[in-house]
Amino acid sequence: MKAANHPVNLTDAANGSPGIAPIHVVGGGLAGSEAAWQLARAGVPVVLHEMRPHRPTGAHVGGGLAELVCSNSFRSDDAETNAVGLLHEEMRRAGSLVLGAGDANRVPAGGALAVDREGFSKAVEAALEAEALVTVARQEIAGLPPPQWDSTIIATGPLTSPDLASAIAALTGEDALAFFDAIAPIVHRDSIDFSKTWFQSRYDKGDADYINCPLDSDQYHAFIEDLLAADKVEFHEWEASTPYFEGCLPIEVMAARGPKTLAYGPMKPVGLTNPHAPENKPHAVVQLRQDNALGTLYNMVGFQTKLKHGEQKRILRTIPGLEGAEFARLGGLHRNTFMNSPRLLDGTLRLKCQGRLRFAGQITGCEGYVESAAMGLLAGRFAAAERHGRTPLPPPATTAMGALLAHITGGAEAETFQPMNVNFGLFPPIGGTGKGRLRGGDRKKALSARALADLDAWLGRRRAAE
Repeated sequence: MKAANHPVNLTDAANGSPGIAPIHVVGGGLAGSEAAWQLARAGVPVVLHEMRPHRPTGAHVGGGLAELVCSNSFRSDDAETNAVGLLHEEMRRAGSLVLGAGDANRVPAGGALAVDREGFSKAVEAALEAEALVTVARQEIAGLPPPQWDSTIIATGPLTSPDLASAIAALTGEDALAFFDAIAPIVHRDSIDFSKTWFQSRYDKGDADYINCPLDSDQYHAFIEDLLAADKVEFHEWEASTPYFEGCLPIEVMAARGPKTLAYGPMKPVGLTNPHAPENKPHAVVQLRQDNALGTLYNMVGFQTKLKHGEQKRILRTIPGLEGAEFARLGGLHRNTFMNSPRLLDGTLRLKCQGRLRFAGQITGCEGYVESAAMGLLAGRFAAAERHGRTPLPPPATTAMGALLAHITGGAEAETFQPMNVNFGLFPPIGGTGKGRLRGGDRKKALSARALADLDAWLGRRRAAE
């Protein structure tokens, strides 16, 4: 990798290897890093532009490529009955850098793929450093890429710099949509009281990977009252009408929907038995998941919050076992920006009004680390095919990657478009109808089997074309 840890001349950065002009990737998060990897592996020179650390964001803490700013979990790794687990497997088969680094930096999380966030970021950066065709330019692209960049992938994520976001909005004529994304606190393991907590995964699925903090009915309802009365982050006037993403609601927003909401959500007590008092079923449980390889940090699962920091410490320390909790990171809130992709992008992620620009990652309206990286993988492959004079070949809509791509580039209703995680509801139906219709786990297994067969055929056709 040719590293440029200071601003470089944009015209010089456009110069690539003889015979093949470089493709520019703007944004060094998961999607941008994955796109750069796919391009380089296809023999195409890449200039990967990342504004951090020279221009920080409201959520990142460092300048590393592929930094995880929220959870350290890539969610379920079950490729048979879970759509995100299926997406993991598809990306592994397609040579994903993100999944390779994730697997190499896995930490215990039951049936989920969770990673040591620092080790993961370093692994992604190290892999790109080993690619001679990749140059990293540490600078902000404050506006649309210059005209001489005939092929550019914009993967700036939900924290796109204001100048670039404004330029995109001006070009497309579309107002940017936005939502708030909240970050969960991280606790030092040695500050947890294990005389009140225990290790167990729900229904003992996988190893005992989660720390469980039980609350009885009185403790739970007192906790809810504290959440509702606590001081929260105040929004600017222009932010007041911005919607949250439903899959990442702050705990206090969930609590405001009804006193039972959290007990049926991230604090549900099902599948758990407290060994300290096996005769007493908890009314609610707070789970913590390992956040680093050393096992010294634990993430409060589903506890995204916009409480002020002083209130977070006070209220979270009322949870049994966390009375003396020390926090490596408190919860936070940041504004995410995404495009109306069904209206603006074609089936290979190109901007309809200016085909030299592709988009990838969360800015396209996919939600989640793996989903973002998947769109980076596809954008990189599409751009590489074009650079080699071939027509890009999207994956079948029966695959997880293809289903998500089809959704964000036209399958979703543009008028009501909101961020979406991969799920089996995006896949074309399988099996018969009525009494002959596959249901439940059988349906999911059939969808997954079809997806992997179709993916392998797609990868085979690509290899033949190359």
